[in-house]
Amino acid sequence: MFTGQLPFSTHADRPYIALAPMEGLMDHHLRDLLTRVGGIDHCVTEFIRVTQQVYPAKVFRRYCPELLNGGKTPAGTPVHVQLLGSDPELMAANARKAAMLGAPAIDLNFGCPAKTVNKSQGGAVLLQYPDLLARITSAVRAAVPAHIPVSAKMRLGFADKELALDNARALASGGIQWLTVHARTKTEGYKPPAYWDWIARIKETTDIPVIANGEIWTPQQARQCMAESHSDLIMIGRGLVAVPDLALQIKADHGLLSHNAHHWQQHLEMMQALIPCLAHLPEKAQTDRLKQWLHYFSLQSLEIRAVFEQVKRQRSLQDFFNSLAETSADVAANPPNASDYKAYQHQGF
Repeated sequence: MFTGQLPFSTHADRPYIALAPMEGLMDHHLRDLLTRVGGIDHCVTEFIRVTQQVYPAKVFRRYCPELLNGGKTPAGTPVHVQLLGSDPELMAANARKAAMLGAPAIDLNFGCPAKTVNKSQGGAVLLQYPDLLARITSAVRAAVPAHIPVSAKMRLGFADKELALDNARALASGGIQWLTVHARTKTEGYKPPAYWDWIARIKETTDIPVIANGEIWTPQQARQCMAESHSDLIMIGRGLVAVPDLALQIKADHGLLSHNAHHWQQHLEMMQALIPCLAHLPEKAQTDRLKQWLHYFSLQSLEIRAVFEQVKRQRSLQDFFNSLAETSADVAANPPNASDYKAYQHQGF
């Protein structure tokens, strides 16, 4: 029986906002930067794929260096360790190891849509087998100390939504403390819309808290998601990468704090803060990572979209930042018109 405290039980003011895991992007460097901006209540690591062994401590600490800091980012935001796999015993043993190393919570990934992951029986492919979901969660819950929460993340299904409610009930029966639901199936990927109303249906069929996830890019969409999902617990991924102060904007929209939305130029200034975090990478990899983040910025800003179109071809760090400064000044002096660009269809999370 769980004897600990839920992370959102001490947050009387809602919404509660979690930062989503994003494979290949949301590492500890980006978690650090985004939690320093503020408004994020907890983070989840990129998944650790569990295959044939119990990993040594160094593997867990590579994915979650925050374990050396009490399981929190430098800003003090808790970081939950996420595991992905299909073997109940191995998942349980690795969860026990993560807890022993100081993970404040364990999250189980049943939502990853990546083909390479699904082919090896991990992530969303398991949504075809509710009984296996129950066995995995039950084994993990039994292996982890009673005071440490265990949660799970799922999509609405693999090919369709037929098993959505069965999967949610199976996960809840395994003893998890809460469930995060990405409001799309595996086959729907990240294409709008997100079916938030299905989260409300899941809440009706389970007796555990449910965090709503998917297609939240603005405070207005956060309100709509909360209304349709009947949940004031939300998780945001790409929206927070594109708009780093989005969590603050959402909480300000609910009267929880005072915050003026960052100007697009303030977002670009954050690029410099990422440089020390990338020093261990080859120069091309550093430049590619910066362009990746700039691309996400461009999803919600026409000005940054104009900058990105000019900067994306740069290969060296010096050329990247020279072009960034020059183009930013040009865009500030001559703001773009929406008609100057083709409609840009973002992909939500």
